[in-house]
Amino acid sequence: MKISVELTFTPLKDDYEPHIIAFIKALRNSEFTILENPLSTQVYGDYNKVMPFLQTEIEKAFSDVDIAVLQLKLVKTDRSNYEPDF
Repeated sequence: MKISVELTFTPLKDDYEPHIIAFIKALRNSEFTILENPLSTQVYGDYNKVMPFLQTEIEKAFSDVDIAVLQLKLVKTDRSNYEPDF
C-alpha cells in the first residue's frame, strides 16, 4: 500500500536548526520520494518500508535533543504527483 507522510520536526531548544537539518538530510538519503517546503517535509512510498524507516529516523532525531515535537500526517495514497486543478 502506498502512503504519503507529512512531517514537521520541532526541537524545543535554542540551537534547533542543526537538528532539523540533520533530520531532513537523513530523510533525503532514503530510497523514498522526498518533497520539502518551508513548513514540512513529505515522504512517499510503500507503507511497510516507510514506517520502519521513519521509526528509526525519528528515534535518532529524538535521541539528539531533550525535548522535541514531531507532527506527522499519514494519507493512504501516494500524493507526490499532486497538482491543483483550480
